[in-house]
Amino acid sequence: MTKTISVFGLGKLGFPIVACLASKGYRVIGYDLNPATIKAVNERQPNIHEPGLAELLEKVGDLSATVDYRYAVENSEVTFIVVPTPSQADGSFSTKYVEAAAGQIAEGIKAKRAYHLVVLTSTVLPGATEGRIKPLLEKVSGKKCGPDFGLCYSPEFIALGTVIRDFLYPDVILIGESDPKSGKLLSGIYQTVCQNNPPIVRTAIQNAELAKISLNAYVTMKITFANTLAELCERIPGGDAEAVSRLLGFDSRIGRKYLSGALAYGGPCFPRDNQAFAFFAKTVDCEARLAEATDRENEHQNERIVALVRQRLGEVKGKRIAVLGLTYKPETDVIEESAAVRISGALLQQGARLSVYDPAGLENARKVLGEKGVIYTTSAKACLKDADYCILATPWNEFKNLKPADFISGMKKPVLLDCWRFFDSDGFSEQMDYTAIGFYRGDKNEG
Repeated sequence: MTKTISVFGLGKLGFPIVACLASKGYRVIGYDLNPATIKAVNERQPNIHEPGLAELLEKVGDLSATVDYRYAVENSEVTFIVVPTPSQADGSFSTKYVEAAAGQIAEGIKAKRAYHLVVLTSTVLPGATEGRIKPLLEKVSGKKCGPDFGLCYSPEFIALGTVIRDFLYPDVILIGESDPKSGKLLSGIYQTVCQNNPPIVRTAIQNAELAKISLNAYVTMKITFANTLAELCERIPGGDAEAVSRLLGFDSRIGRKYLSGALAYGGPCFPRDNQAFAFFAKTVDCEARLAEATDRENEHQNERIVALVRQRLGEVKGKRIAVLGLTYKPETDVIEESAAVRISGALLQQGARLSVYDPAGLENARKVLGEKGVIYTTSAKACLKDADYCILATPWNEFKNLKPADFISGMKKPVLLDCWRFFDSDGFSEQMDYTAIGFYRGDKNEG
């Protein structure tokens, strides 16, 4: 029975994962190159923004972190690799960090007599685990995969902002196994950790690699289809994207998740996984036309929001536009591929002046948007001050406290574009100029 687990990579996913594993009674040793991260883990003080992490760390038992990778491997039975696989210009993933971690792990395995399981969770393209990582582990360790050590590819289907919940209550566990022994050992760990008894799918490693990127590619298509539905509803008298999406969601073949019809998808996974899916298809002499079309349509969704702003304001140059929310989704500080940031950047290029506010992502957005033409405010109400127009871009719960009176009293002209149908449409429409994505716009379509 596994007692000690080491985890290589203590970033936005790795840090919560070590806390989850330790909370289930495992001895956990984290390894990372960053001394500040090591200190944060050892002192139980999160250095990342992830809801529930600080509270979970108060309950964990044997959790430590080190910069000594040999110690981490030699004193554990299983090692999880949770390091970045950055996207490259052609859409593929770089495995340089995975290979670096695998080389270190192999050195640790070399010094051990006992069987050791290596679990790669980082997203890679089909063929990478057995084509690159397995040979590297065997070469450096001098041992054979199967009899001497095990190798699994087991990606996490978790999202920033809900990492802990997603890890402890997953919809499914996917295990690509080098051999039955390694898959069985990893299954036992998940059965102990997961609190909802999820289905566990064990398959060949390449199937698991393809399943990971194809799942996200499929979800991006669903999001984009919902966004197209919302655009259609805006042009149909009485059109209501909520009503249409709700109906579709009742069909068991479709489901309601990711069928909102709002802004373009973003974040560190969806855009890149969809592009990687299309790239991989080309490597096997195939075309992923749906994935490529999804990518183009996603870009269109950002452009159409900018067009809606121009349609209402005419010339945006010199106008003050308030943007509420900058992260790609609520409950995270990540602004990577954020629709809100892309839209803000496009408006800046057209000469608009921005007031922006986000509960967590303000400083990250500052690095992208810069200082020229942007006021970074400390509250939603401050963001609205003297604005000619407002975009509700990220649906943080904090914004639920805003009332029509806040827009009317704070803004120069109380005009709101609600990109998520976040506010009560009837209540807001009665008191101010209010437009929601996915609702019929009537004569607002003209222009």
